[in-house]
Amino acid sequence: MQIWLDRAGPADRELLYRLLQYSLYEESAHDGNVMGPDGLFEYPWFDLYFTDPDREAYLIRARAGGEVLGFIMVNTVLRRVASGHSVAEFMVLPAWRRRGVGRAAARACFQAHPGTWEVGPSLGSEAAFIFWEKTIAGWTGSSPRLEEDVFIFSSISR
Repeated sequence: MQIWLDRAGPADRELLYRLLQYSLYEESAHDGNVMGPDGLFEYPWFDLYFTDPDREAYLIRARAGGEVLGFIMVNTVLRRVASGHSVAEFMVLPAWRRRGVGRAAARACFQAHPGTWEVGPSLGSEAAFIFWEKTIAGWTGSSPRLEEDVFIFSSISR
């Protein structure tokens, strides 16, 4: 499936927030994140994706028709290297998984932001770990370096 990354703007705020809540719920099975008494998962950095130039959020859309297939949130908050980009949040809706959507979205993001990357798969999720390991290796042509729980690689090689 062909996709494109649509930079999320103010008009997409509510949609992105709902998708993020779904993703945080899904990850809570592995990472221990707890829903608040209001029925929502806390994400204190959300507003920064609409105000901070070092944070960007994208809706993953189908090239034909523009249907929303998921989202990706990128920032420059790094744990292992001095500069570059990091995948903060990433989710493909279940109906579109295992169809190449996630791989295509990750590659489009790496291409849009050349340089050093850190990707920390969802804690405790073997599926997320395998997805990122294969996706990064396919992009770079070699196995990514893993430091503790973070993959580190360069997207300049493409």
